[in-house]
Amino acid sequence: MDTENITEPEEQIRAVYQKIREKILSRIEDFRNVWREGQEEDIFAELVFCILTPSSRARSAWSALEALKQKNLVLYGAFEQVSPYLNTVRFKNKKALFIVRARKLFLVNDRISIREKILQFPSVYDKRDWLVSNVDGIGYKEASHFLRNIGFTDEITILDRHILKNLSLYGVIEEVPGSLSKKRYLDIEKSMIRFSEMLNIPVSHLDFILWFKETGDVFK
Repeated sequence: MDTENITEPEEQIRAVYQKIREKILSRIEDFRNVWREGQEEDIFAELVFCILTPSSRARSAWSALEALKQKNLVLYGAFEQVSPYLNTVRFKNKKALFIVRARKLFLVNDRISIREKILQFPSVYDKRDWLVSNVDGIGYKEASHFLRNIGFTDEITILDRHILKNLSLYGVIEEVPGSLSKKRYLDIEKSMIRFSEMLNIPVSHLDFILWFKETGDVFK
């Protein structure tokens, strides 16, 4: 990272952080409570949300998830039942198929058991690698998003288009990549972590700051 190429003063990041810090802390606590106190369905629902997010707005994905919840389709809906409720996201048929496949992956004696599977892996990186390798529709960004949303917040980054745009703006990366291989994702992640350390802001908080700069929102 070439800090001399940062095109916007660090003070602006710190000003945004000061403005939304309490909201960030509240959201992170909400995420941790999903893991500590949530039911298996709650954790699985966060995975479904992250399956729905690619090429779609986060709030649109959340709206689709809420519709599935209202109809009790997250755990029990067949493909043809799930798909009609995904009209707020792109590629709804493909994502409906991914949801049904993910549900089967975590079924143990006809019950969802996602927490136990995640706990089998010692590090958040191992958890993420397993998710990417085994859950259809989940890449490194989506796996990171899911793990962050269930409380694993401190060591991984969600490199979506908003984050990448800002990392380029600040000179952390030279340009926004057209695609992200595993190696490229991990390299950028390391650079973002170094950037957060330079700012003395936790990387999980920096994620929210950069996202807020683009969307004006502290959401998921």
